[in-house]
Amino acid sequence: MTKLATVLVILFSFLQIGATHMKVSEPKKSTLIAGKKYTAIINTSKGSITCELYSEAPLSVTNFLQLAEAKFYNNLTFHRVVPKFVIQGGDPEGTGSGGPGYTIPAEIGKPHKKGALAWARLSDQANPQKRSSGSQFYITLEQTDFLDGEYTVFGQTIAGMDVVEKIQQGDKILSVEIKIE
Repeated sequence: MTKLATVLVILFSFLQIGATHMKVSEPKKSTLIAGKKYTAIINTSKGSITCELYSEAPLSVTNFLQLAEAKFYNNLTFHRVVPKFVIQGGDPEGTGSGGPGYTIPAEIGKPHKKGALAWARLSDQANPQKRSSGSQFYITLEQTDFLDGEYTVFGQTIAGMDVVEKIQQGDKILSVEIKIE
C-alpha cells in the first residue's frame, strides 16, 4: 500500500468514527425539570413520529434527550423491523451491536402498549441486571405484554403511528427534536 493510500485509509477511518461515534456521556442523574412535559419528535424518511416521554424513567429520558441534543441519531437507520412486533433504530453501526459506549440502568415499570418507546438491551445471560442499551430504541407495532417487566419503556407514541407502521429496514432517522412544555 502506498503512503498516500495509507493516509487516505486512516483519514477515512477517522472521519467515519467521528461521524458515527459521537462523544456523549452516560447520564449519572436526571436532568428533567419537575412538572414539565417532554415530547420527542422522531423525524424519519417516512414522516414524523411524536412520543410522549415518561418522567417515571428519568435516566432513560435524560439519556434520550442528551443523544437528541448531540444529534447522535441524525441519519442513522432503522436496522431491525419485525412485522407485528417492533421497529428498532439508534445503532451507529447499523448492525444491532453498536451504541455510544455505555449502557444505562433499567427503569422497568411501564407496559408495552402499541406504540411503546423502549430501550433495547442484551439478553439476560449477558446482562442479568437488564441494563438498557445506551442508544438503541424500539417502538412496538402491537401490544407486547410478554416484554413487560423485561425492558425499560420510556415513552409512548402519541402521533404518527401510521409512520411507525410504514418503516422498513434501512429507513433513516433524519433527526430527533425534543419539546419541553
